[in-house]
Amino acid sequence: MGRLRALAGMAAVAVFLSTGAAAAADALKVTIGQRGNWDSAVVHLGSKPGIFRKHGLDVESIYTSGRGETLQPVIAGSVDLGIAVGTLGAIAAYSRGAPVRIVGAQATGAADYWYAKATSPIRSLKDTDGKTIAFSTNGSSTHSVVLAFIKEFGLAAKPTATGNPSSTLTAVMTDQVDVGWASPPFGLKEMSEGKIRLIARATDASLVRGRTIRVIVAHAPALAQRADTISRFMQAYRESIDYMYGDGPQVIKDYAEFVGVPEPLARRVRDEFFPKSLLWPDEIKGLDSLMEEAVAFKFVNAPLTEQQTKEFIQISGTPR
Repeated sequence: MGRLRALAGMAAVAVFLSTGAAAAADALKVTIGQRGNWDSAVVHLGSKPGIFRKHGLDVESIYTSGRGETLQPVIAGSVDLGIAVGTLGAIAAYSRGAPVRIVGAQATGAADYWYAKATSPIRSLKDTDGKTIAFSTNGSSTHSVVLAFIKEFGLAAKPTATGNPSSTLTAVMTDQVDVGWASPPFGLKEMSEGKIRLIARATDASLVRGRTIRVIVAHAPALAQRADTISRFMQAYRESIDYMYGDGPQVIKDYAEFVGVPEPLARRVRDEFFPKSLLWPDEIKGLDSLMEEAVAFKFVNAPLTEQQTKEFIQISGTPR
C-alpha cells in the first residue's frame, strides 16, 4: 500500500512538472505575410518537430496579405513580431516614429515573379505601358519591386494593389489587372498548364539582387521588455531554417500538406527557387542602396542617420 502511494505521488509530481513546463512556455504572437510561401513558412515548419517549443516558446501565427496588414499590428503592439515586412516599408514606419525595430532579415533576394494571362499581348515588361501591374499592399516588398521596374525600365505602367496571390490570380484571369504577381509554389501549376505567362522575375530589378527586401520586425517595447524571449525566438528561427534544408523528407511532406501541392512540387519550390541564403536572418544586406531607394520612392525624406540605424536594426539572438 505504501509503495502504491509512493508511485501515485511520483506520478502526481510528474504530471505537475509536465504541466508546469507547458505553462512556462513563453507566448509570442506574430503576423506573417503571405501564407504558403516557402520563406514565410519557417515558423510553421519549425513548429512541427517542436523546435520553438524546445526553446520554451508558444508561438501564435496570424497570416496576412502583405506589409500593411503585417506591420500595423506590430506598431499597435497587438502582436510581438511581424515576419516578411517590406524593408522600405519598415524604414518608412520607423522614420515616422513608429515603435518598430528590425530583429532579422527575412528575404535577401526574392523568388517573386510577375505574369500575364496567356491570351494577353503582354510578353515582357516593355509591353506594360498604360497597363496595370499588381503588388500585394502599399509599402510591401512587391510594391517596392514594381516601383523599381517602373523606374529602371522607364515604364508608364500603373501599380495596383491586389492583395495575396490567390486574389491577384482572380484579378488577372477576369481582366481586372493586366499583370499579376505570385511567389512559388503559387501559379506554377497554372503556368505549366499554359494559362499564364511569365513576364518578369523580382531579380530583374537591381533593387532585389543581393539586398534584403523583407525583414522581421519587433514591437519596440516588447523587444525592450522581452529581449530574452525574442532572442530565443530568433535562435529557434535559425534552427528551423537549418531543419528546412536538411536531408529528412518530413519537412517536404509537411510543406506539401501546408500548401496543398504534391511533394515533388514542394521539393522543387525549395530546391529551385529558395536558396538557404535567401532566408538566413543574420544580416541586412544592401542597406545603403535600400536607403537611397527609400528616398527615391518617397518612403522617407532622407536616409536614416547612423545613430537611427543603430537603434532601428538590432539583430536578435546569436548570429552565426
